[in-house]
Amino acid sequence: MPFGSDLYDAFRLSGLEMQYGPVCAHVNNKVEGMSYRFYNNKDVRFFGLQSPTGMRTYVRTLFFVLAKAVEDLYPWAQLFIGVPMKGGYLCRLLMEPENLSAGISPAIVSSIKKRMQEIIDADMPIYYIQSPTEEAIELFQKRGMKSKVQLLESVESLYTTYYKLGNSIDYFYGCLLNRTGQLHLFDLIPFHDGLMLRVPKMSDPSQLEEMEEQTKMLDVVREHLHWQHILGVRTVGEFNAAIRAGYASELINVSEALQEKKLVDIVDQIVERKARMVLLAGPSSSGKTTTAKRVATLLMACGVRPRILSTDDYFVNRVDTPLDEHGEYDFECIEAVDTAFFNKQINQLLAGEEVELPRYDFPSGQRVFEGKKLSIGPDDVIILEGNHALNPLFTRQIPDDKKFRIFVSPLTTVQLDDHNHIPTDDIRLLRRVIRDYKYRGYSALETIKRGPSVKAGEEKWILPFQEQADATFNSALLYELGVIRTQVLPILEQVPERAPEYAEAYRLTKFIHYFLPVPADQVPPTSLLREFAGGSSFRY
Repeated sequence: MPFGSDLYDAFRLSGLEMQYGPVCAHVNNKVEGMSYRFYNNKDVRFFGLQSPTGMRTYVRTLFFVLAKAVEDLYPWAQLFIGVPMKGGYLCRLLMEPENLSAGISPAIVSSIKKRMQEIIDADMPIYYIQSPTEEAIELFQKRGMKSKVQLLESVESLYTTYYKLGNSIDYFYGCLLNRTGQLHLFDLIPFHDGLMLRVPKMSDPSQLEEMEEQTKMLDVVREHLHWQHILGVRTVGEFNAAIRAGYASELINVSEALQEKKLVDIVDQIVERKARMVLLAGPSSSGKTTTAKRVATLLMACGVRPRILSTDDYFVNRVDTPLDEHGEYDFECIEAVDTAFFNKQINQLLAGEEVELPRYDFPSGQRVFEGKKLSIGPDDVIILEGNHALNPLFTRQIPDDKKFRIFVSPLTTVQLDDHNHIPTDDIRLLRRVIRDYKYRGYSALETIKRGPSVKAGEEKWILPFQEQADATFNSALLYELGVIRTQVLPILEQVPERAPEYAEAYRLTKFIHYFLPVPADQVPPTSLLREFAGGSSFRY
C-alpha cells in the first residue's frame, strides 16, 4: 500500500468485508483509530461493532455527540456521562448551579436527542489532534472544563491527544470514529433523575440493548455518589489532588468506614429476619470471600454463630461436568454443580442432623470426603458464598423465608473526568490479574485470555439474579486503584508485545497510570482489598 495510507485504505486494499465495521484496529497489538497512517510495515487486525473493542469506540463517539448537543443547546449546563446500566449509560445534567438534574423535562431530553440526530445526519468529521499537554490544559481551562484540566494535570505527559467536533473539543480515553455519520443507532430517554443514553447490542448492532429496571443497583449508585460527596472525590483528577495534598490516610479510613457501616446494616437485616442461610454471590473478583468472612464476624458480634460453605465444594466430578460449544468443560454452568446433593445436605443441617461435608479436589477433579462433620444449632446461620448462590435452582428445595440474598460487585462511580467513565469490568480484571498471579500461578496473559469466557459465564449465570437480592454490597473502594497500580504494573508488563492479549494489557497499563500511587501499608488488614493485594488478617 502507498506510503502514508490510513487504516481505511488498508481495509479497502485488503478486499475484506465486515458488517458494522471496521471502526478501529489493533496495529501491532495496540488499539488505533481508523485515521492511523502507515509509514512502515505493521500487523493489523480490524474490529467491527460485534467486539468489545469496536463497541467501546462507538460508545465513546456517542458520548462526544451527546456532549456537543448539550453544549450547543445549553452551554451553561454541565453534563456527567457514565454509569453503565442494563441497556445503556446513566447520565446526569446540571442545569442550575448546585441543583443536579433540576428542570430535566421530557422536552429538554427530546431537544438534546434531536440535536444529536442533526449532528449525526450532518456526517461531521471528528478530528484527532495532538498537542503539548500545557496547550491542551490551557484550551480546556478557557472552556471551563475543570475535570479535563485536573485529569491532564495529573497525567504529567509531554504531549496529549484530544478530539474536535465542529467548535467542540473533548478528551477521551481511547479512540473515536472518524465521522458522526457512522453512528447508525442510539436513543436518549428520561431516566429517573437523569438521562439514559441507549446503545446498540454488541451481539446484534441493528438493535438497541434491552433495558431492564435495576432499582437496587440504582440505589447503590446513588449511595456511592453520596459517599463521593462526603469524600470530595468524584473524578480521578480530584483523587490525585487529594493524594498530592497528603489525604491518602483520610481517604482510606473513610472509605473503609463507609463500607463497614454498609455491612453492619446488612447484618442487622439478617438478624432481624432470623434468616438461617445467607446466600452471597457476585461476578469474578468482586471480593465475595472477604465479604462472607466480614459478614460472619459481624454475625458473631450479634451473638449468632455462622458457618461458611462454598459452592465450589459441590462441583460434580470432572468426568460428569457438561461441555461447552467448544467441547471444553463448562465450569460456569449450573449443571456443573450437584444441586440435589447440596439441597439434601442443607435440609439435613436445618433439621438438626449431622452431615459429612465434601471437598472438591481441583487437581484430580474429584469430590472427596475427609471426615469433616458439621451440625448446626437452631440459631446458627449458614453462609454460602459462590457464583451460583443467588440462582433459585441452586437452593430450590430450601424455603425462601430461611434465605437472605446478598449481591456483591465493585459498582464504582468514580470517573476519569465528566465524560469518561471507569468500567466495573476493568476494576475486577485488574484485581483478578493480581490475585491469579500471586495465588494461582497464572500470568496476566492467561488471565486476560480467559476474560471473555469468564464474562460470558457471569452474564448468563450471575448477573441475571442481582435484582433478586435482598441487599447489594458495593465492594469498590474509592482509593483502591491507587494501591493496585504499584502491584499490577509489573505483572502487566510481562505480557509480550507479540501476543494478542498485549492490546488489553497495554490498555489497562495506560488506564492505571492515570492514578497516583497509594501506599498499601496504610490499608487495614481486614480490608476487602487485602483479598487481592495480600496481607489480610483473614485466612483464605
